[in-house]
Amino acid sequence: MHSTLVRVQNVFGFFTTVAFSVAAIVALSVIISPQEPSASVRLRNVQVVRGRPHYYSHKKEEYAHIKFDLDTDLSTLFNWNTKQVFLYLAATYPSLKPNEPPSQAIIWDAILPSASAPWHQNHYVHPVPKNSKMKSKASSSSPYPAGEIHLTAQKPKYQITDISGKLQNRTDVVLELGWNVQPWVGALTWANYNDLGFWKGLKGGRSEPFTFPGIKRKEGDLGTAKGGEGNRGKPA
Repeated sequence: MHSTLVRVQNVFGFFTTVAFSVAAIVALSVIISPQEPSASVRLRNVQVVRGRPHYYSHKKEEYAHIKFDLDTDLSTLFNWNTKQVFLYLAATYPSLKPNEPPSQAIIWDAILPSASAPWHQNHYVHPVPKNSKMKSKASSSSPYPAGEIHLTAQKPKYQITDISGKLQNRTDVVLELGWNVQPWVGALTWANYNDLGFWKGLKGGRSEPFTFPGIKRKEGDLGTAKGGEGNRGKPA
């Protein structure tokens, strides 16, 4: 006869084995769930300013402020094992040194919850369209299905800075959409631009290349510069 403790250990061991097996099946079953994400990213406006991009910045530096349009259909990323999707938009541009990898900075992000995920204050709430009949703009419900986003002239969450402190006239800048699917059980999956079985690569998701503009001088600075040139041209 086995003691009570041995019986409890056997039951607990059987339970954990079954639970682990079920979790493994659920995690692997998402491979057969088709994915066909698509997105469109367009630059709306970009400005480069010199100043302190953050309240804790110790010195003035150049930083970029980017407005963009974003349309996504990531609904196929949500399945029975999806808890939430961490979505982000990054600006990628070449480094000053050719032997260094490109620089990348996230300018906007959002946490897109699934219908079964419990409410959290950090979950993304889609802004209510102007022509929507929704009464409250603070409503936690989105006017679109999970994974579908339509933004126009969206302001960035974060300013872009560079380790060199200089951004103006940097070329070949591209806005690129990325995500991280966080499941209930299993491994995290990231944005993919290639086809893998039932998972199709992201269609779109990248903007046309653009250039960070030069810093606009203030009218007073231009007047001073012109005045200085005029004084140098006059004889003493």
